[in-house]
Amino acid sequence: MNNKINLKEAISIGIGGMVGGGIFAVLGLAVSLAKGGTPVAFLFAGVIALLTAYSYAKLSKKFPEKGGTVRFVHQQYGNGIFAGGINNLLWISYIVMLALYASAFGSYAAELFTITGKKLLDVRICQTAIIIVALVINYLSVSLVSRIESVAVIIKLFILIAFIAIGFYGFSLHPEHLQQLKPSNWEAPFLLISGGMVIFVAYEGFELIANSISDLKNREQNTEKAYFGAVGFVVVLYVLIAIVTVGSLTFDKIADAKDYVLAQAAAPTLGQIGFTIITITALISTFSAINATILGSGRVNYDIAEDQELPKYFCRKFLGKPIGFLITAILSIVLVNLFNLQSISTAGSAGFLLIFGLVNYIGFKKHQELKSKKSIHLIASILCFVAFCTLIVQQYQTNKMGVIIAVSIILFCFIMEWSYKSIT
Repeated sequence: MNNKINLKEAISIGIGGMVGGGIFAVLGLAVSLAKGGTPVAFLFAGVIALLTAYSYAKLSKKFPEKGGTVRFVHQQYGNGIFAGGINNLLWISYIVMLALYASAFGSYAAELFTITGKKLLDVRICQTAIIIVALVINYLSVSLVSRIESVAVIIKLFILIAFIAIGFYGFSLHPEHLQQLKPSNWEAPFLLISGGMVIFVAYEGFELIANSISDLKNREQNTEKAYFGAVGFVVVLYVLIAIVTVGSLTFDKIADAKDYVLAQAAAPTLGQIGFTIITITALISTFSAINATILGSGRVNYDIAEDQELPKYFCRKFLGKPIGFLITAILSIVLVNLFNLQSISTAGSAGFLLIFGLVNYIGFKKHQELKSKKSIHLIASILCFVAFCTLIVQQYQTNKMGVIIAVSIILFCFIMEWSYKSIT
């Protein structure tokens, strides 16, 4: 029982997985797409996350194995090309998330200090260096990664809640700022939905709870509470952050500071001190998220290789750890330095929407075994697939590169699996 985790710790894992680098990376992007309707966009994405959490909760309770999503796919589709392609997509999506977090770290770091005097170069140096530092930490001590994450969760939640409180206090002094939140300043419904889907990556971290369910005390009673507690809290947190941000800055200022907008939103009330505090919080949050993502993706990669869905080469060790740690870091460095934030975010959201749509469908197919409501699974699955299509259609009009990257990654995962299965 000493290795068991309680409900509070399980909820913390989910919150820590979601409130990592996502909100710092994609908030400005969300406002650029949804304008005054940004809180609605976050709410819509949150509803999909909550419905998907229902499927994850039921599947986790029935199949409480380490591996989470990978195991759910195997339960329904066995060990063939389709299952392998989906699980490969999960690993690649982790790499995309790692690039997203590193991009956010680089943007915020470049606002805090100068290295070369050239901002773009400073961003690239910082986003590359932080992945390398996190990789070294993962190779030195996995327990250190856990300790960093535990401290970071407390720091970032405390400061973000304080940011919301101070922001609402600022509204009492300047109520005119709330004008931007009026429906007349919202984008069209299609853009609101697509805006919510581009930033869906900010919610994907709740699936990490699945890896810990086997160690959860009173699993029958606490599994649903863990998922809904984590996702519900984060939905409210994100909507409030979006309200404060849109109500604190003009759309022009948000556009100018898109990559570090959360820090800029603290400046009207707290000045440079507020800007600096939120920037440091962003660096801590994104660093902890990068640490945890390297660890999680390396393990997923290893599990997939053990299930013979990737070459056995990926089961090899390098300096005592799975070589997937190193490969994941290298690929994420390439990705973050080749493509912009919106393209990376689109690719990440597309990957996870597809994966979550499939997990919801698995819940639907197994509803009798899970003793769950098949209508919830079905609605969640349809919403994920519709949201995926909406994202692809809208982004193709304004960000073709992001769509090309997303579709190419998906196709590559299945082609890679088919090729591997054909030669083994």
